[in-house]
Amino acid sequence: MNEIILKVGFEIHQQLSTKNKLFCNCKCLEAENYDSIFLRKLRPAHSELGSYDRASIFEFTKMRTIKYHSSYLSSCLVEADEEPPHEINRDAMDTALIISLALNSNIIDEINVMRKIVIDGSNTSGFQRTMLISYGGHLQIDGKKIGVQTICLEEDSGKLLSDDGKFREYGLDRLGIPLIEIALEPVTGTPTEIVKIALNLGRLLRTTKRVARGLGSIRQDVNISVNNGKGIVEIKGVQRLDQLIKVIEYETIRQHGLILIAEKMNRERKSNDIIIGDKIMDITNIFMDSSSKIVQKVISNKENIFMAIRVKGFKGLFGFEPYPDIRIGKELGELVRFYGFGGLFHSDELPNYGITDIEVRKVNEILDIDISKDGFIILGGPREKMSIAISAICDRLNNVSSGVPSETRAARIDGKTIYSRPKPGSARMYPETDIAPFKITDDLLVPLKEKVPKSWNETISYLAKKYQLNKNLAEKIFDSNYFEIFEVLSGLTKISPSFIASKLTEDILNFERQGYDSSILNNNILLDIFKRLDSGLIAKESINLIMEKLMNRTTKSVDESIRVLGIKSISDEELEKIIDKIIEDNVLIIQEKGMKATSALMGKCMTILRGKVNGKKINDLINNKLNIILNLKK
Repeated sequence: MNEIILKVGFEIHQQLSTKNKLFCNCKCLEAENYDSIFLRKLRPAHSELGSYDRASIFEFTKMRTIKYHSSYLSSCLVEADEEPPHEINRDAMDTALIISLALNSNIIDEINVMRKIVIDGSNTSGFQRTMLISYGGHLQIDGKKIGVQTICLEEDSGKLLSDDGKFREYGLDRLGIPLIEIALEPVTGTPTEIVKIALNLGRLLRTTKRVARGLGSIRQDVNISVNNGKGIVEIKGVQRLDQLIKVIEYETIRQHGLILIAEKMNRERKSNDIIIGDKIMDITNIFMDSSSKIVQKVISNKENIFMAIRVKGFKGLFGFEPYPDIRIGKELGELVRFYGFGGLFHSDELPNYGITDIEVRKVNEILDIDISKDGFIILGGPREKMSIAISAICDRLNNVSSGVPSETRAARIDGKTIYSRPKPGSARMYPETDIAPFKITDDLLVPLKEKVPKSWNETISYLAKKYQLNKNLAEKIFDSNYFEIFEVLSGLTKISPSFIASKLTEDILNFERQGYDSSILNNNILLDIFKRLDSGLIAKESINLIMEKLMNRTTKSVDESIRVLGIKSISDEELEKIIDKIIEDNVLIIQEKGMKATSALMGKCMTILRGKVNGKKINDLINNKLNIILNLKK
């Protein structure tokens, strides 16, 4: 890693905390149920200069039918593209201008809405509305200025629900929520140093208290290149900082691996030795009686065929791994999956997967392969998509010698990235004709300058003082997705803010590390839990027990969790009786250990009283009773 020059540019997409959507009066609510469905098929549209965006053409080749689910509570005819957009949400515009001022960005005089062509189904209209708010500026980190390229205000896309290869389904509750996009200038450094930039920018946005929180409310697109390579790869959909550092580390190794593969190819092969796709043959008959389960699964569908592609001069290159699991064969497998294919076979890995040596020899014969230097690709799947997929394979192989191709990839939770589509170009933008330009005047900007947020350190110091938190805990709760509910709970209850903050940060994080789903703990559930604690209906020790039951989906509500756990508040009289009985049953331990018996007695009490009574209260009662018993004996 020390020998690799890493350059990263960020595009931060942050939902704004507005009551209404960007171009209509619908509420920004997540739908619990959808009440209507409609279908669409989207097609590319050319730009105002008459050219087509290659990313749009790529999406069109997938030939998906889009199914949209809407709720009358969070979407209307604007989201369905059956009604023109309304005026721009002024609250969202103000927020975008405040953030621009905070980043010392140059706000433009007149804001014009543009249409950005997107036909993957995430927008019903086939485009996303976006507007440039400002350009230039900087973010200050440890005395260093990180340049800002542009700040845009745009509408969020639909929420992907499913994709089975034929139908892609979206929920419209997220479509149209105001979103600010901040593009930073590329920087060099280690993954840890670069992630710190994203952390600081996210903190600046949160200090405005005008942005949404929670998983999915902020997404980072990352543009990565290594060793000053021309191939810049855009990684979309990074939602968490711990995921971001893994993405950067993985993509750095992947790209460097592709560069090493290109160097090996260019060093060991002459350019005229490499001929890609000069011979492409239908080899379905060869596999009709194959013992391979993978092959038989494909052939069982009569609409499927197997095709073989000759790749001269490629022997050993498909399977070459400069780093573990980084190879051209895998890259091609990812590519064809986006055309509806399960994967492919290549000559460097065969015979294998149930494909025999005899079948491999037949493929070599039909393609006229020179086994000392040539290779082949075998692709099985739908006949109707075969020519498109083969063309994509050949295009990708033609770029192997260049190292890293410019493309868009998607981020997985584990930090690995997978091929998504070609990078879009300038042909995807054209003016929006349904919305008038919006003029920015000094009268508008002057009052907004007073709303520019305080610095991060000032904000944390203020929070620590207001809620009596140490600085570390103040940072954790402000960085978390639970800051808003923390402030609500601290104002509504008499519970210590420090206790609330630790439960909402450290304890929930521990559950997440165990694989539990923290998204279950929405604001209503957390409010319910802490109000019961404040009323004395449950003990502090029961908080984690209830959250655990909910997060591992053992129970569906706070009431059910309490019932399953057998948690109920008990009176002081009942508590005295239980402790007296435990002491009576353990006289020998008390005689032997004296006051040191507290620990053993506490353990026995907690097996009965866990979650019902505060542990400190139990401990104090045991100590008091032991003191009385032991003093009487003296």
